Amino acid sequence: MGHYQDVATDLREPTRNLRRAMPDTWAAFTALHQQAVADGALPSKVKELMALVVGVVKRCDGCIAYHARAAAAAGATEAEVVDALGVALLMDGGPASVWAPRALSAFREFAEEVPAS
Repeated sequence: MGHYQDVATDLREPTRNLRRAMPDTWAAFTALHQQAVADGALPSKVKELMALVVGVVKRCDGCIAYHARAAAAAGATEAEVVDALGVALLMDGGPASVWAPRALSAFREFAEEVPAS
């Protein structure tokens, strides 16, 4: 497994524990998440790329892991991820120059798992 696969795995049990501690709140968050990234005026793939960029500028390894995996599953290409990460660099400067490469590595890890269409 790669680093970001490990990040997602490491978060699994603590996330389950918190979800059990606040089931109603977590259910509301899950519904919000599903609605926010569903296809709409923007396709899901674009929304996952946006979430990946936010994960970079917020410096959130878990967010990067989850949204890199979701972007890969939604069919994002490496070129699209790189283009989106350019926006992160624009908006966050130096810190994004550290976190954007991490996001690209995460995407590459998860893209390897996506079956070719």
